[in-house]
Amino acid sequence: MVGIMTAPAKLIQAEGLDLSYHHHFLTKKQADELFDTLEGELEYFTGDLAKVKIFGKWRDIPRQQVAFGDPGMVYRFSSLSVPALSWPPALKDLRDEISSVLEEDYNFVLVNRYRNGQDHMGEHRDDEGELDEKAGIVSISLGQVRDFVLRHRDVKFKKRRIDSVKLPLGHGSLLHMRAPTNTFWYHSLPPRKNAVGVRINLTFRKVTPEKMSRK
Repeated sequence: MVGIMTAPAKLIQAEGLDLSYHHHFLTKKQADELFDTLEGELEYFTGDLAKVKIFGKWRDIPRQQVAFGDPGMVYRFSSLSVPALSWPPALKDLRDEISSVLEEDYNFVLVNRYRNGQDHMGEHRDDEGELDEKAGIVSISLGQVRDFVLRHRDVKFKKRRIDSVKLPLGHGSLLHMRAPTNTFWYHSLPPRKNAVGVRINLTFRKVTPEKMSRK
């Protein structure tokens, strides 16, 4: 698989925000084939790994989720310790290409499957200590277009007014959230009643093993 980035990336920048968005990182054919492969091959977490702790209570995650990565990788967030399963060939090939293009060694991917517009992602920051901040987080979107919304932490805590950012993430697109975005900005994928199709989102991360082992 070879992604295409023939057009320059769209840069989205504001105070503490640094995003690079490639609307067509994958061709439609490549994106379609990857979507179909993942739909046919992936099995998602169940049981405790399909829950998240919110305000002290465990609740079902409002989407499907699974993770892959290099041997021994574990990613911790929202009181969860998510173990990385072995890379499927399609995701390993995609990881290798992204790592080559961005010149970072990504070693973990979190896969979220949104069954329809009722599935969503709550507002949060990916600022866990074991992540390599310099590498940022790379998000590949497949399937249904959904709105990705970012809100500055000072707005969340009602300290001042700063415009939010809303970006529709398209099929085959790549969004690179670079530092210091996850320090200052919360992001979410809100419910959308008119989004009836399936969306698969792949977020590639660089987990630092020595930081992971200290937890």
